[in-house]
Amino acid sequence: MSFQWKDRYRLGIEEIDGQHKRLFEIGNEAYDIAMLKSSYDRYDEILKVINSLIDYTEYHFGYEEELMKKHGYNGFDEQKKEHKFYIDKIRSLSERDIDEDQQKAILEILDFLAEWISSHIIFSDRKYATFFKENGIEV
Repeated sequence: MSFQWKDRYRLGIEEIDGQHKRLFEIGNEAYDIAMLKSSYDRYDEILKVINSLIDYTEYHFGYEEELMKKHGYNGFDEQKKEHKFYIDKIRSLSERDIDEDQQKAILEILDFLAEWISSHIIFSDRKYATFFKENGIEV
């Protein structure tokens, strides 16, 4: 279940597509950790992935929200709520004692990323990309 960029994830907004590709890179880092033998201590690597996700979500969602506000996207409030959900979820992972069950922690991260990609990018983000296209907004 490695994370591979496919054309169906493409929104047609170069900067956003590039940022989403970074999410796939983080997903592959998590996947690589999950594939290690369970007897290895992966605490530092898991923490690095979580911190990367925190940094990524803050930057990426901030960028998207500024873009939506700037262009008067009518689904802004809904997007902002979804963004808060994802930020809260990844922060909750960082606050847990991941050393207790590292395999469970990395699997939860993978699950989280798969949901984010299959739900948020494909459906929610596509809505604002379509809005921009239909309204002739070039970004």
